[in-house]
Amino acid sequence: MDRAQSIELTATTPIGLLDWLTLSCRHVALLAAMLATGGSLFFSEVLGWIPCELCWYQRILMYPLTVLLFVGIWRDDRKVYLYVLPLSLMGIAVSLYHYLMVMLIIPPAPCAGAVPCAFDYINIPGALSFIKIPFLALIAFVIISVMMANLALAENTPACGRLARITATVIVVATALSFIGLGLMI
Repeated sequence: MDRAQSIELTATTPIGLLDWLTLSCRHVALLAAMLATGGSLFFSEVLGWIPCELCWYQRILMYPLTVLLFVGIWRDDRKVYLYVLPLSLMGIAVSLYHYLMVMLIIPPAPCAGAVPCAFDYINIPGALSFIKIPFLALIAFVIISVMMANLALAENTPACGRLARITATVIVVATALSFIGLGLMI
């Protein structure tokens, strides 16, 4: 049996990176969803950047993931990937399409919103010029999808326990407070 598929830990068992990822994949996915959700709200509500139509579709797919992952950790739902993966995979498709449009690899489609879908507020010169808002969303959706696929492939996912619930709560509260604090500073 593959090491990533079966995890039986004792107090003396050292865990490797793959085992650690399997144990914490729900938390890593929650952190990615929280950062993406908070980031998009920061861009629109604090910086005043108006989201385009495709940005709204990405938000529609990302925002519920934060709640689903938090509740999945809190209730120790080991099959949370069943609800999360469909949304995150659709998010990958929308984000990739939007990113290719912003990078002018595919022709821009007409958007009905106030902002054209090929427009991007982030213009970093030089080697990091590939970083655009749809790219950030794409990375978040990919991280969430990989973590949920890892959870789906793991046969014996250990129970979350009280510490995992506390950790999930800390992730949500700390991320929310950091975005609120950042918003108050600007």
